[in-house]
Order: sequence, then C-alpha cells, then structure tokens
Amino acid sequence: MQTILELLQHKFYRALVSSFPEAELQLSHVEITQSTQVQFGHYQCNSAMKLTKVLAKNPRAIAEIILENLDRKDPLSSEMMIAQCDIAGPGFINISLEPPYLALRVEQMLQAPHLAIDKASPQKVIVDFSSPNTAKEMHVGHLRSTIIGDCLARVFEFLGYDVLRLNHIGDWGTAFGMLIAYMKDHAKAVLAGTEETDLSHLVSWYRASKAQFDEDPEFKARAQKEVVALQSGQPESLKAWNIICDISRKAYQEIYDLLDINIIERGESFYNPLLAKTVTDLEAKGLVELSDGAKCIFPPGFVGRDNAPQPLIIQKSDGGYNYATTDITALKHRIEVEHADRIMILTDAGQSSHFAMVFKVAEMASYLDRSKIRIDHVPFGLVLGPDGKKFKTRSGETERLVGLLYTGIEKAKSILKERYPEHSDSELEKMAKVLGINAIKYADLSCNRTGDYSFSYEKMLKFEGNTAAFIMYSYVRTASIKRKVNADMSSLIKAPHIELEHPTEIKLSLALSQFPEVLQQVTQDLMPNRLTDYLYRLAEEFNGFFRDCRVEGDPKQNSRLLLCEATSRVLHQGMELLGLKALEKM
Repeated sequence: MQTILELLQHKFYRALVSSFPEAELQLSHVEITQSTQVQFGHYQCNSAMKLTKVLAKNPRAIAEIILENLDRKDPLSSEMMIAQCDIAGPGFINISLEPPYLALRVEQMLQAPHLAIDKASPQKVIVDFSSPNTAKEMHVGHLRSTIIGDCLARVFEFLGYDVLRLNHIGDWGTAFGMLIAYMKDHAKAVLAGTEETDLSHLVSWYRASKAQFDEDPEFKARAQKEVVALQSGQPESLKAWNIICDISRKAYQEIYDLLDINIIERGESFYNPLLAKTVTDLEAKGLVELSDGAKCIFPPGFVGRDNAPQPLIIQKSDGGYNYATTDITALKHRIEVEHADRIMILTDAGQSSHFAMVFKVAEMASYLDRSKIRIDHVPFGLVLGPDGKKFKTRSGETERLVGLLYTGIEKAKSILKERYPEHSDSELEKMAKVLGINAIKYADLSCNRTGDYSFSYEKMLKFEGNTAAFIMYSYVRTASIKRKVNADMSSLIKAPHIELEHPTEIKLSLALSQFPEVLQQVTQDLMPNRLTDYLYRLAEEFNGFFRDCRVEGDPKQNSRLLLCEATSRVLHQGMELLGLKALEKM
C-alpha cells in the first residue's frame, strides 16, 4: 500500500501536468511535506512557490490552477481522500484529509500483514557497525556504533531488504605480535591451555606489551617477528592469536546479549589474504605513486594542512599494510563477492575524511559505481559526561561499556522499586533489565546522530518526556485498556469499522497512518531519531485520545478499541525497530 505522502505526490503531479502540459514537469517538481501544525492541515504542498520562474506566473495563481485540476478521490476505494485544500501565504497549499479515509487506512493496517507496509525489492544491504578491537574493552564510544547500526539494520530488514550485518573487528596487525610475545614470557599456562583468563588480563597484558615494545629494542624485534609468523600462518602463533580472539569474543558477546545484537564477525584478519592482490591491482591501474618508500594514492580534491595533496597510504615503506588497505579490500569484496546494492559503514565522525578518500579511490579503481551502488559513511558524535566533556570514569579512564549497561539496570531497578513497591524482586529484576537497556538505547537514538550528547541516567530513566519509559508506559496503557474491556479483538479485526469524530481520534489516526512514511525517511537519511520523534508524537496523540475519549462502555467502544489496538501494534513494532523490548505490565 502506497503511503499517503506518495499518493499525494502523484495526485499533485498529475494536477501539475494537466494544468501546465507545455512545461514538461517531472515528479521531482512536486514537494509535499507533513504539516508541522495540524490546525493548518495534515500535509502541505510547496510546489507553486518553486515553479514561479519555470512557469512565469504568480505562485498563488499557480496554486489556484493546480487545485482546479486536482483529483481528490482515493484511487482504490473511489471515496474522497482530500477533504479540503487552502491556499496560504504567497502560495502554499494546505491539505486536510477526510476522516473516513484516515479510518480506512488504520483498518487496512490492522487487517493486512506487516501493518500494510509494502515489502521492498530484495536488495542486498550491508551494515558495518560496532567494530571493537580485539584484546581491548568495549567502551562507551562503541555504544553509538552498535545501537545505531542495529537500529538501521532492523529497519531495512523490516522493509524486506536482504541485510548482512558485519562486525569489522580490529583483530590483526602489529598489536598482536606485541601481545603474543608478551604472553609467551608471562602467560605460558594460558597459551598452553592449562590456565583460563579473561579480557581484563588481556587488556593489562596489552598495555604492558605496548610499554615494553616502546622501551625494549630486543622485545620490539621479537614482537615484529611474531607479526611475520602470524601473517605467514605459523601454527604456534596462530594458536595464540585464536586464544586472544576467543577471550575477546566471549566478552563482546556478553554485551551483545545485553543489547540484543545479532552480528556476524568479519574482522581485519578475514581480508588479510586479499591485501596483496588489492595493492597489485591498484598498481596495475596506474593509481599508485611512491612517496618516501610508501605506496600511495593521491585522490583529487584532498589536501593536507599545508595545502599539499593528501596521500592515502596503501602499503608502508616496510611492506606492511594499514587500515586503508583493509578498508579498500573490504569494500571491493562487499561489491564484487557479496554483490551489495547499498553499503553503510558506521564510525565516529573523526573518520569521515578517511572514508571519503577510501570511497574516492574505490571509484578511481572502478570497484565502486555510485550510479549502481549507494554507499554511506554514517558518522556519529561523541558521548559526553554531565560536564560536557568526553565521558570518562572518575579515575579519568574511558567508561567500560559493560559497566555502563549494568549500572543502568541497577538504577532502573531502584526507580522501579520506589514506583512499584508491590512487585516482587524477581519482577523488578526483569522490568529493570528491560527499562535500563531501553533507556540507554533510546536516549542515544533520540539524539541527532551527527551531534554529541550528554549521558545522564537521571534524564533517560524519567517517565515523562521523550524517553523510553514514556513510550513503554504508553504501550502498557494500550494493553491495559484491552484487558479491562476484555473484548474479542480478533473478531473485531476481521470486520473492522472505525468512526472518527473527535479531533483527538483524527489526530491519532493521522499519526498511525504516517508510520510507513517515517520508516522511508529513515532509509534515506539514516537518522534513527526520526523514528524516536515519531513514536513520541504517537504516544502523545494516544494519551490525548485516552484523556478525551472514553473507551469502556462508550457507544463507540469497538471503534476506539480498534484505535487502541492499532496504536499498540505500531508502538510495539516501532520499539522493536529501535531494538527496545516491550513490557505488557508496569
């Protein structure tokens, strides 16, 4: 089923063509937006303003001619879709929809599978997110990549795309030579498999090995030999590397389980056997230049601080490879082997220039054709502390992500215990885990991802305002109404009949009908806060409806129950797309 926005765009396009056939207008000339103030209508057409020069006419005159040729009926039911159109200001057209039409849209959402949202063509979408480094703790900086990437993957999956979720883990390179050499000196029992360890030990060993690498030439030489041994597949070094990876993987999985994240690990090591071939291919295409012994590519348009051309180094002077080599190879593999139609790479905004250069080199090498493949670096800002500075622990270290999550759960339990003293401890534990994780996710996703935001348990765990708790409570309220009335919802949905009379009923139905438009917008600008803003608006519209419209015992009980059911389904689906879990009772 087409969205209301799509239907209006086509209606106004046909009206434009009928009004001005000589102008050779395109669908892109039609601009329809949702109204920000419902008293001025539900949608707004801004095309008359933009066509003033093209048509050499006054915008109000253009708007009047458009309305004369506008078909106001629903193309499927032949019932009236558009109730009223008003010309405002210099030529804006305010559009109000018929309440029976909005009722029909909600009825279709209840009856059709998938909330009557059409499945997309099965395009291959790759989302590269999370990406921690092996032998290091996941910290608060990994939170944004992990949950934003998961949310985007969920939206594309829901819309029918073939989504591959990839975790591009940092599991290769010089650091592992240092760590293996250090463990051979200080953790022989772990390498022999006779003693267990955990990530905290790996982290401390990594720090110690780095310090020794910087200060001890003999150790540095041994560490470099370990890198060569690892890259050449020496069994003892590979065994040590696998032990390190397994310990790290177990620690990451605890976090992914808490956050309900599904992701396929495909780290830097996966692409290592392909790096030499990539460099050879880039050389064969005449793109590589030598600079101080390093193999570089100078993509046009990139300059350094001194205004000199900025190189992308693909092989260091000592023969080693780096992030750029791996990223180009990964991109090539995703296009040529995975046959991706769309690729998203989520990292902090500090890597924007790096990926812009990688994408440009991929175009220069004819790996990437932007007319066929859409590729986005999806940047995000920092998580800040209450002081507005980069979020750190009291000791000045970066906050461990696992600690942050468990603290959120504990604080949620404390709030719930005070709010619901009648609940048992086991019930509170279950509710706290859901609320704590939901609150952390929602607080992040509700911010514009390109900006920084201040992390505050106090704000994110509030039951009012644009928070997870408010959305959850609104969902619980829909469930409570249905339980109280104890109606047979399945029978009502088989032959739904919704009547919209009260203004809050109409506003709620409009908001419900706009759910597909919001999801389409998220797929275009990759901003999860579009979805959180929508759910907050929907929850507010439902609470207004609940305040003004009695359900139980009212002559319109069945109609209003159907509105409750539709709201329940959309809130539940929206929370699921954000990676949030729902509670039936609170």
